[in-house]
Amino acid sequence: MNMTTTTRQVGLVTIVDISGRIVLGEECTSLGKLVSDLLDKGHNKILVNLADVHRVDTAGLAYIISGLTSARKRNGDLKLLNPTKDLRGVLEITRLLTVFDIKDDEVAAVRSFTESPSLTA
Repeated sequence: MNMTTTTRQVGLVTIVDISGRIVLGEECTSLGKLVSDLLDKGHNKILVNLADVHRVDTAGLAYIISGLTSARKRNGDLKLLNPTKDLRGVLEITRLLTVFDIKDDEVAAVRSFTESPSLTA
């Protein structure tokens, strides 16, 4: 199943719902372009919903990491929502669990963009 994306706005947070797979090729290119376009339009608080993603390869991970880096360079953030059990395992093996802020609840994830770091420490 090829990747499909939809975006929606919840307050200042842009949620990107992804279905399918994020693998080398058209999927990675379109994800990179989507994140870049969002950042260019000033949407620097991005929540990537991975609940319906059934496969991510190393190229897909690289594009997600690139999105995180780009968002942070623009004083924003990119967080992950609802990674599947398999994807969470990959994130653990690659030690990316320590790099990404990962949430399992959309309301809490959206709220986390507005919380002060001093309140969550």
